[in-house]
Amino acid sequence: MEGQEIHFRKLERMYLSAPVNNRLYNGITITISDQKAELTLKINENFFHAANAIHGSVYFKMLDDAAFFAVNSIVKDVFVYTVSFNVQLLKPVSSGIIKSIGELKFKSSNLFIADSTLLDENNKLVGRGSGNFMKSKIELTHEIGYK
Repeated sequence: MEGQEIHFRKLERMYLSAPVNNRLYNGITITISDQKAELTLKINENFFHAANAIHGSVYFKMLDDAAFFAVNSIVKDVFVYTVSFNVQLLKPVSSGIIKSIGELKFKSSNLFIADSTLLDENNKLVGRGSGNFMKSKIELTHEIGYK
């Protein structure tokens, strides 16, 4: 496996090992490639608000995580962090599988911008996001699941 592919797989393992993903969002998947990340999640009623559709926090998580890992795909030494993130909730979702796709749009020495889309199982757009990201001082190490 090439160095870049190894980096992508380590990021995927790091993501899936995080308690929020292996406990609260059990079954979430992630695939990372160059400047892109894709996540899928099967909807269950634990994600619902009172009107029986997924809460906006699920939209945010899926959109932010996809954009975040699109950025971290090109940052190989440290964890990046979200500086700001704008979410547009376009359509309620109550069942099926949702998929978020994040893509890097801009990079400089200290700022990255990535956009993401959230699709329902019929590939209909249900949410959009755009975020600003920066490099942290947290090194990508075994201690944070990067292995």
